[in-house]
Amino acid sequence: MDININYIEKGSGVPLILLHGNGEDSSYFNGQLDAFARHFHVYALDTRGHGKTPRGTAPFTIRQFADDLLAFMDAHEIARAHLLGFSDGGNTAMIFVMQHPGRVMRLILYGANLDARGVKPGVQLPIELGYRFAKLFARRSAEARQHAELLGLMVNDPAVRPEELAGIQAPTLVVAGTRDMIKEQHTRLIAASIPNAQLVILDGDHFVANKRPAAFNEAVLDFLIIKK
Repeated sequence: MDININYIEKGSGVPLILLHGNGEDSSYFNGQLDAFARHFHVYALDTRGHGKTPRGTAPFTIRQFADDLLAFMDAHEIARAHLLGFSDGGNTAMIFVMQHPGRVMRLILYGANLDARGVKPGVQLPIELGYRFAKLFARRSAEARQHAELLGLMVNDPAVRPEELAGIQAPTLVVAGTRDMIKEQHTRLIAASIPNAQLVILDGDHFVANKRPAAFNEAVLDFLIIKK
């Protein structure tokens, strides 16, 4: 791999990997680290080109992020892990589990989407316009190029068909907020398309894990901790 991924590590036991969303970093999960680390060996990663992880030279796509995750797990000798991804991190987790089903024990998709049509128009339209504008100046400005790459993730990725989700065998929790930026019917489609999935919709917006961490953490831990 052309980069070293920066990460926060806490706790012990079964690995749980946290993947943040577009334009964010591992600090997005500050409200989850302590709660999750009481039960799991938590790794919160900075995705390529985010936080303290360098951009590198490889493509800036969701599928490349999934490749980066595989390299990270191999480098840290993590054979299998629970995987929790938020927004674009959820999209990365979704691609990863389809490509490497044997490496994921349980999957949490929080605010994920299959394509741009799953995002509410009032959110997606400014993203589309910003992407086109940033692309015009990408050759002249490094800042514009970086902005175009980030927005491009939300315009071009993850490009997954609902029928592809039928191959996901890992027990899956699909989480969304009542005022999520992802259309509710789209979230329900994702949950219905994964054979062994359950859906939890929490009161709040797209950032419910930040604003209502107790409710989010409880939902995730109820799913991950298998009670005997």
